[in-house]
Amino acid sequence: MKHFLCIALLACAASSALAQQEGPQVIETSEAVAAAIAEATPLASETATATVTVGEVLARLETGIASWYGGRFHGRKTASGEAFNMDALTAAHRNLPFGSWVRVRNLGNGRSVDVRINDRGPYIKRRIIDLSRAAARALGVEGTHQVEISLLDQRR
Repeated sequence: MKHFLCIALLACAASSALAQQEGPQVIETSEAVAAAIAEATPLASETATATVTVGEVLARLETGIASWYGGRFHGRKTASGEAFNMDALTAAHRNLPFGSWVRVRNLGNGRSVDVRINDRGPYIKRRIIDLSRAAARALGVEGTHQVEISLLDQRR
């Protein structure tokens, strides 16, 4: 199963880079990065705060548009099964495993925040990540903004 996920992630990354010249761009993908993603485990019992630093950056994954979601989804079940908390540092990504930690950097102002992937999305073309309200505020994002996503070392 782990090998299938690695291959699937690499294939998705490669086809994404070729198919979307104007959309999100894959910056770096390797077998080591795919293996690190595949080994990420859900951290549902942990609460994120603005000062959380999970680990060192393993690789820059992609750049593109970030958006955020909050109010009407607060308390609803996410794709991972946990309740969405708009005040936690979490995010939705189309294919990163639940529990993966990523650093999102606002390319406009240089601010960054570490978030845990716990949901699927975004469902709007050319967007690469949906941030919780708290994560968007930490980045200084109102509406949408250009960001860079980096995979963080999952080991603590």
